[in-house]
Amino acid sequence: MKTIKGPALFLAQFAGDDAPFDSWDGITTWAAGCGYEGVQVPSWDARLIDLAQAAESKTYCEDWAGKARENGVTVTELSTHLQGQLVAVHPAYDEAFDGFAAPEVRGNPAARQAWAVDQVEKAIRASANLGLAALPTFSGALAWPYIYPWPQRPAGLVEAAFDELAKRWRPLLDLADAHGVNLCYEIHPGEDLHDGVSYEMFLERVDNHARAMMLYDPSHYVLQCLDYVAHLDNYAERIGAFHVKDAEFNPTAKQGVYGGFQSWVNRAGRFRSLGDGQVDFGAIFSKLAAMDFDGWAVVEWECALKHPEDGAREGAQFVRDHIIRVTPRAFDDFADGGTDDAANRRMLGLDR
Repeated sequence: MKTIKGPALFLAQFAGDDAPFDSWDGITTWAAGCGYEGVQVPSWDARLIDLAQAAESKTYCEDWAGKARENGVTVTELSTHLQGQLVAVHPAYDEAFDGFAAPEVRGNPAARQAWAVDQVEKAIRASANLGLAALPTFSGALAWPYIYPWPQRPAGLVEAAFDELAKRWRPLLDLADAHGVNLCYEIHPGEDLHDGVSYEMFLERVDNHARAMMLYDPSHYVLQCLDYVAHLDNYAERIGAFHVKDAEFNPTAKQGVYGGFQSWVNRAGRFRSLGDGQVDFGAIFSKLAAMDFDGWAVVEWECALKHPEDGAREGAQFVRDHIIRVTPRAFDDFADGGTDDAANRRMLGLDR
């Protein structure tokens, strides 16, 4: 068995314009000071990484990752959540998602999509240059506006959406394969890949591509009332990345899964800092250890109530307390009497 690596921190929610969060040197030093051993890096944030250089220059990557190591943390993965989102955007979300793209392609969906694909390609190459095996991402969505079947969906609508989604991602999956990188789709509401069934619909259309992996985040399953522990049994061979994020779901007589258009504080389903929600992380870490997951436990801090810096510091210790250092031997080895084939046959009554 293998021991999960960690704790690590996803930096997307912390990068900002004020020190120490406005520079690679500053934010990695801060993360190490919070108790983290690794960082997952939002590849779209130019304050933290020059993605174009990382895609082309191993020297840049060595210097950049080396600075993080000097400061006490390892780079665990790059992330293309925002760029992946833009690989497939329904027109209803054009304006809302334009802000994820470079200014020069905003207002031009075709140019924005081409830019997003190029960004993911660069992140694949950069990951290879950094020696990273996983690239977390979003799938984007074409069918999401039709998630609820009212008005009744025309026959073939969802199938056509998934056919197109697979068509857009297949070349990226092939490129990832050529560079030894897994694309780890975060199964997430708002994406067409939002649960196990929709992931399988996509997987079928990319011919069960070996690089079409999952990013497992139980918080999104809590808010969908999905069995997040059994999910690991179903997809053990497909889990390539792990976000440690907590959530709670407290339905009332007035609201449930959909939230009634309320703010995060007032929703029945809320993201919470680690330990403040309902996720059974003891069961999750046990399951991941038993299935030999050898990736990183990456804290993704999101909380409707707690200050992010408090959540980050608490999260590092929370993960450290939950990582299981796997045993190198069976607990009852002390009672091993030794055996051989002949003894086994005698014990079975085969040789008398």
